[in-house]
Amino acid sequence: MDQGKSNPPKLFVCTAIENKDEIEERYERAYKYLQTLIADCSEKEAHDALNNAICKNPEDVSLGMLMSILTEPHNASKCYRDLTLITRDGLACVLNSLSNLILERYLRFQDTTRNQLLWLIKEMIRNAVNGVDSVCWNLMRYASGGDITPKNIQLVESLLDIYIENRGWLDKYPVLICMVVYTYLRLIEDHNMSPLLPLRQKEVNFVISLIRERFSEVLTLGRDLVRLLQNVARIPEFNQLWQDMLTNPKSLCPSFTNISQLLQTRTSRRYLQSRLTPDMERKLVFLTSQVRFGHHKRYQEWFQRQYLATPESQSLRSDMIRFIVGVIHPTNELLCSDIIPRWAVIGWLLTTCTSNVAASNAKLALFYDWLFYDSEKDNIMNIEPAILVMHHSMRSHPAVTATLLDFLCRIIPNFYPPYADKVRQGIFNSLQQIIEKRVLPNLQPLFDSPKLDRELRTTVRDTFKEFCGNGNGEGVAGIKDEGNEDLPVPGPEEPAFSDDDEEAAEDTDDDDLPLSEVRARERPELAAALPITLRPLAETLLDERTGSAATALLNAATDTPMPTPVALADLFLAVLQDAPTLKISKSPTPAELDAIIDGPLFSLLTCLLNGRNNGESRRKLVMDTLKEMHLQGSFRNQGYCLLFYLKVRYEHDRRAERDLIKRRDVKFKADVYKDYCNNLDLKLAESLADDFERCQECDANTLVWLIPDVYREFKEAAQNHIRLLHVIVSTLDATQLQRLVCLTLQGTLMMFKSDDITTMLSTSLGWETFEQYCLWQLLTAHDISVEDVLPIIPKLSYKDHAEALTSVLLMLKQERPTAEVVRQIFCRLVEEEDTFVMSTLMYWCQDYEDKVGDLVAVLLSTRYPGTSPNKRKRPGKHSISPNAPPSAELVLGHLEQLRVGCVEQDDMSIFNMECMQKALQQAQSNSSDNLRRQYSDLFALAWEDELPISRRARKLVSSTVPLQISQNLHSSNEDSEEEEILKPKQPKRRKKAISDSD
Repeated sequence: MDQGKSNPPKLFVCTAIENKDEIEERYERAYKYLQTLIADCSEKEAHDALNNAICKNPEDVSLGMLMSILTEPHNASKCYRDLTLITRDGLACVLNSLSNLILERYLRFQDTTRNQLLWLIKEMIRNAVNGVDSVCWNLMRYASGGDITPKNIQLVESLLDIYIENRGWLDKYPVLICMVVYTYLRLIEDHNMSPLLPLRQKEVNFVISLIRERFSEVLTLGRDLVRLLQNVARIPEFNQLWQDMLTNPKSLCPSFTNISQLLQTRTSRRYLQSRLTPDMERKLVFLTSQVRFGHHKRYQEWFQRQYLATPESQSLRSDMIRFIVGVIHPTNELLCSDIIPRWAVIGWLLTTCTSNVAASNAKLALFYDWLFYDSEKDNIMNIEPAILVMHHSMRSHPAVTATLLDFLCRIIPNFYPPYADKVRQGIFNSLQQIIEKRVLPNLQPLFDSPKLDRELRTTVRDTFKEFCGNGNGEGVAGIKDEGNEDLPVPGPEEPAFSDDDEEAAEDTDDDDLPLSEVRARERPELAAALPITLRPLAETLLDERTGSAATALLNAATDTPMPTPVALADLFLAVLQDAPTLKISKSPTPAELDAIIDGPLFSLLTCLLNGRNNGESRRKLVMDTLKEMHLQGSFRNQGYCLLFYLKVRYEHDRRAERDLIKRRDVKFKADVYKDYCNNLDLKLAESLADDFERCQECDANTLVWLIPDVYREFKEAAQNHIRLLHVIVSTLDATQLQRLVCLTLQGTLMMFKSDDITTMLSTSLGWETFEQYCLWQLLTAHDISVEDVLPIIPKLSYKDHAEALTSVLLMLKQERPTAEVVRQIFCRLVEEEDTFVMSTLMYWCQDYEDKVGDLVAVLLSTRYPGTSPNKRKRPGKHSISPNAPPSAELVLGHLEQLRVGCVEQDDMSIFNMECMQKALQQAQSNSSDNLRRQYSDLFALAWEDELPISRRARKLVSSTVPLQISQNLHSSNEDSEEEEILKPKQPKRRKKAISDSD
């Protein structure tokens, strides 16, 4: 036993270079704790010890017993029995821990641990433990496709046996049924070798029975069920199933009409995710969210060695492509960054595929959502990677693009001949959506590239003729014909590249280039999307990237034909792609500001600002262009740049006006920003917060410079806006904070209003220390009253909310005690280290001891309504304020802390007041025995015979005072009556030492 304690059994496989992690140490500590409980105990004693420990420390007991089950087979049955007897949560803690262990550490499990895990799952299924289905779901993710190693095959077969033996239990979980069908349909494809044929037959029989008997649940799998069934269609049992699905669908399910019902349903992302192990998923997510384009090859090579090195792993590429297409949907920030895009990862998976069957399945996985695409139900992110793979591969890997285009053309008649028209319509819907959403500016480089052989180009143009000759300036033929008018034609004597030389000159591998360079190669397409007259100006703008070039282009855009907002947005996004971010000094000069706004974006904003004078059509064009830029999301700064530009113009107009009266009449053109928000269908307040967040990322000086104007011009939207305020306080340094405080004191900045300030204060409690410090400094500068912050005082924790608590304490220091304030502070929980209430009362006692004593005495005496002399005069039950006063125990707890503080100060005068003596006597006589014992020292201060004379020789408060204060304490508003009863004394300081003569 002693040896077991010092060296607990191993849960994980550890190598010499690996240290124990937190999870392993956590389980070992729990195991040792369990051993200390049951060491040298009889079975009854051990059971009693476990029952006592599970109440005090349930997690350690549960984890210790779980580790014992997973690592000690000889002890597992007894330990599981004890666990089921002492559990208080229906094994919820064990199930959660087990799921986390599987997801995080399954690959490091010892062989014993893996076997015991399966044993434990069978036991819990046999005992109908709630929640074990989620453990099965997580474990099935490690039954990996493309892997026929003995460990994986053992897991696959063990899980299959569990489901076969417990079919009645499985039928209770429709989602798990779908997961089992989806998983084993995928695995059957890999088990086609002679040694695995018995396993495959067992899998086939079980999956067929599940599909036929539970077809209504299996229908929810959607179109990827059809894809997996296609891969096993040659197996006789599945061939018969196909015949029934196509010719007699009602025999499977009364609600099943035809196969298109499945194909039009998108498969849930959870099933696409389930076919990758959690480890594979983490690596792919890291690759597509953290690795920069151009630095990704070593990560891909490691991934290929780890997961794609065996012949069997060829089939795994389809699972990975479906996961990337259907699950990994990057944000606009990622799409605009230089992180490796999804199309590049998919292109790598396609180019490393060596099996023809696997390559065909991978291409189908890539295009699968195209075939029955419906823009109302499907997501464009599912079709975007395929078009971008073809587009970007044309330059450096034209063979990849050629095979994908050929596959796309052939899949229309060959996927399922009776559905050829539906497949064609789905692919056309996809291409139409790609054009509308500007995934590509146009399809000319793809469908009519000279790098495609003549036969394939003809096939593509015949198949997609609607996109190859529409003459509207956006199709292939339209742009091609229009763009050739100004192109020089080489004469017979003029030198030109041969096809081979041209291909050699252009064939640079994009994988070795930064993403910005890859995008820069697409420049000719940008100018081609504009009318002919604007193309030279567009080329100049692309070369110079100056405000003057942008202004010249926009001035020329007033003539017909006008450019489309989409084409203009694409052009300006390319120009602004590498533009420096907007930054200013702490005190920008007019010359500095004028230099900043001399840029392409501000030329657009100038047209927007002056559009009402120079033509509404051009203003609308600019507004629509800004909207398109916002929708594309590759440039996120236009909103706060508009605010910056409006302020620069406002300051410029004020400086230009010499008449002081007229200068005050100069207006900040806030309507322009409001129109901008309306055109983009944005809420004003949320748009301001979004723009300030982006401004914060670029330059704190710009943000601080904009604050006074934003809060002045957008007062209703900005004041008390929590997210906007958090952006500001998270940006400020001490100097900038001082500047805002000074502006507030000058009356030129108003950031808060008293309405609903409690919500904002409650939200701010989770902010960083300096952020809260800035907030309270600004609140103090705005003269927010203590009444506004009273509701949060009981919620403040001295450990977690020290910043707010300190600020409130300093606010109370400036206030006089009132019944409402005393009531709120006594509602705080009593904690040994929390001296907030005691500190406030002791400070007030220096100047207002009489009033503090009276208020506290009334508060204490009214905690015992059954004996209160005011019982008949107290308001009815339904008239009491919903913000209930503190309980008697809370009041006594705070008074006990006050007593300790007064003892340390050697001044008990507040407790010697007549009103306090009466309140203590009343509380003592009406408290429970438990409270009397707990607060015996406090109650000992109450004189039994006669009351002492105050050490301050003050006039005793009349017995009517508590009655009147009690009535006021329960009223919702403090009225003048209380002020008449308790007139504050002139402020005076308490003496540090009190003589005996007092």
